[in-house]
Amino acid sequence: MTVHRWDAETGGGYRYTHADDGGEYGFFGSFHEVRAPERIVQTFAFEGFGDSVCLETMTLTPLSGGRTRLVAESRYDSFAARDAMLASGMDVGVNEGYERLDELLASR
Repeated sequence: MTVHRWDAETGGGYRYTHADDGGEYGFFGSFHEVRAPERIVQTFAFEGFGDSVCLETMTLTPLSGGRTRLVAESRYDSFAARDAMLASGMDVGVNEGYERLDELLASR
């Protein structure tokens, strides 16, 4: 993965590309609200997916034992866009990302 821009602040934005044997895929968005350490609201767009933009809200809640609960909600602009994104296999990448995060946190 190559991060081209990552300005994680209210009004900032991001763009990154991921490359694998199937090609290169670009993603970008804007940070609408960054309120550390409890909330992030951002847009998410896949460059190969037309004009569809997803609105994502992530809420982080402290738990006992130094743990944190992350609740993420993604809202697409249509059911068709949501279904197409799910059919793309993006759930595999999301799950892999959270598994890697679990490994990183367990090593600390």
